[in-house]
Amino acid sequence: MIYLAQTDTTVGFLSKNLKELNIAKGRKLDQDCLITISKFYLLKDFVRVPVNFRNFVRRAKKTTIIYPNLKSFRVVKDCEHAKFLDKNGWFYSTSANKHGLKFDFKFAKKVANKIVFNDDGSKFVEGEASRIYRISKIKKRRLR
Repeated sequence: MIYLAQTDTTVGFLSKNLKELNIAKGRKLDQDCLITISKFYLLKDFVRVPVNFRNFVRRAKKTTIIYPNLKSFRVVKDCEHAKFLDKNGWFYSTSANKHGLKFDFKFAKKVANKIVFNDDGSKFVEGEASRIYRISKIKKRRLR
């Protein structure tokens, strides 16, 4: 099941099935994807946050963090997307476009099994991409 939704940063595809997302976008099947969650306690199921960066992770907004185990996560807070995640748990998340191209609603609508609209009925907005940081036990590096 692929959902088309307005995420905290841009329009995105969400799914529990990584392979399905990669096929839909025309990417390599083994390409990793970030996982979006709405609660910090869910991070413990996937990664261990280095002690030096716990404060940074907790305060980061619209920021994707690549952890030492090379898994990437974004904790979504205070938006409609966070409410959707609260109800449904974690999802693999990627931008709603064909690999390497701009957002096209016709393509996104064709690929998605279900379209999730905002409660206020607003249209999809291709916003600014999230910041990306890679952290290790002692270093933090901004990638985007």
